[in-house]
Amino acid sequence: MLQSSPFNFGRAVILIVRLMLGGIFMYAGYSKIFRPNLILSPWFALKFSITTNLSTFGAQVESYRLLSAAGVSFVAHTLPFAEILLGLLLLIGWRLRIWASLVTLLMLAFLTVVTRAYLLHMNINCGCFGTYEPISLKKIFEDGALAALAVLMTVFAFIEARKPHPWCAPEKTASSMQEN
Repeated sequence: MLQSSPFNFGRAVILIVRLMLGGIFMYAGYSKIFRPNLILSPWFALKFSITTNLSTFGAQVESYRLLSAAGVSFVAHTLPFAEILLGLLLLIGWRLRIWASLVTLLMLAFLTVVTRAYLLHMNINCGCFGTYEPISLKKIFEDGALAALAVLMTVFAFIEARKPHPWCAPEKTASSMQEN
């Protein structure tokens, strides 16, 4: 007999949220790399386009006035690729507790940075999806909702990890073996 059902509320939340956040993260990373300048032919133009797009994203990161020039360059050249990788790992679901925790930290960092910019009345581009989107109260609520979903997914992932796997046979203990 199975100890727990393979389909319960916690697993449903994890599945829905990880598919949603995984897709959003992959799209966000992709749009920062390819979307602003769609010069895709020939190959040297593709390389130029990616470089230009990452430079554009670097200018958006710099507009928050939080990092040094080296920090801006590092974030601009690594964050889009990290978002794609994290999104892919969420979609796969392998080692979910690790990646869910990282996504939660990243979403909380995004929420903090966007809220700071809004409270300082910075009239800047969010830089979230490679298109122009000014920071507003709506953007803070969007980031807050995504951060809440990430926290929820992480909490349920840790709760579900403590439960026995539903498709594994229960182990026989010494007391149950003596009864037989």
